[in-house]
Amino acid sequence: MEERNIRFNTKAIHGGQKPDEAYGAVMPPIYQTSTFAQSTPGGHKGYGYSRSANPTRTALEKALASVENGNHGLAFASGLAALDAVIKLLAPGDEVISGNDIYGGSYRLFNRVFANFGIVFRFVDMQNSKEITDRITKKTKLIWVETPTNPLMNIIDIGMVSQIAKQHGMLLAVDSTFATPYLQRPLELGADIVMHSATKYLGGHSDVVAGALVVRDAGLAEKLRFIQNSTGAICGPMDSFLVLRGIKTLHVRMQRHCENGSAIASFLKAHPRVEKVYWPGFEDFPNHAIAKRQMKAFGGMVSFVPKVGNAAQSIGILEQLEIFTLAESLGGVESLAGHPASMAHASIPKAKRDKIGVVDTLIRLSVGIEDKEDLIADLERAML
Repeated sequence: MEERNIRFNTKAIHGGQKPDEAYGAVMPPIYQTSTFAQSTPGGHKGYGYSRSANPTRTALEKALASVENGNHGLAFASGLAALDAVIKLLAPGDEVISGNDIYGGSYRLFNRVFANFGIVFRFVDMQNSKEITDRITKKTKLIWVETPTNPLMNIIDIGMVSQIAKQHGMLLAVDSTFATPYLQRPLELGADIVMHSATKYLGGHSDVVAGALVVRDAGLAEKLRFIQNSTGAICGPMDSFLVLRGIKTLHVRMQRHCENGSAIASFLKAHPRVEKVYWPGFEDFPNHAIAKRQMKAFGGMVSFVPKVGNAAQSIGILEQLEIFTLAESLGGVESLAGHPASMAHASIPKAKRDKIGVVDTLIRLSVGIEDKEDLIADLERAML
């Protein structure tokens, strides 16, 4: 079976997979072992130590490569561990151009960890190509894109940024966590690396923490795999199994996430107590045309600013929700709600948050796969 010729729904279930050779198990077994027997030093059946490789992780990495239409997948202990490996491709003095509207954990890793080692990060509005090109120097080695962005759902033109990166001999890495491979495949749009917090939609059930990278270039894959093995932030066999299981239902879950996300966004936009809604499916949303071109649909992430006087009143809405759970994270089958300024983006200084629009009254929703009528009723009650 030529994998590039099969459609996504089939690929999510069968891509990179085959029955286990030992007993024909349809799902890859959980090889819960740290080490493997050797007949002679270095003489083994492909696996010597589970930090370096494990059959369950290999199965997941093959599936990741398949659904992203890449050639090489790497599974990590978390999304930040995957991002950490990407930045470790660089050296002191190198520069990175990043969006100014990114996940708070990414910003923290850039500014409070790697900046201490001499790597320079320049944060720009990625929707403006001139802002990107104006910050390029001879030391710029990587462009880091997040699209849709967290939490403002800004849409970055991956093809446009790819052209800039290629013209200047730089790597382009895309955090595609919000979109998933079902909606968007950055490698097909010119990216060198695609990254996911697999904790989110790929796992899909709020029961695992994991990260993923997928690339096409063998040399780049070799460098990243060396870093993965050397630093040890690998995805364990049980977690690999859970993410692999999640990928097999990604397509059907994302269809409902998108359907419900559209309904919730439309409800909020029409609500008299809502000031602004961030969802790329609206025709008047900035870069809607780009989202329509590079994404299959518009996803289940919605942010909004209620008409309230202060953050405490927004938090009061969150505390009144019954079906939406007030919690960190996103992308699970259950609907979650959060307050970015005090949760996922608390590590970004308030002045910077305010400047990009992550105001203290902003609420972020991860719309799950429950009945949309119940979710709308829950929001209606909370905003009375």
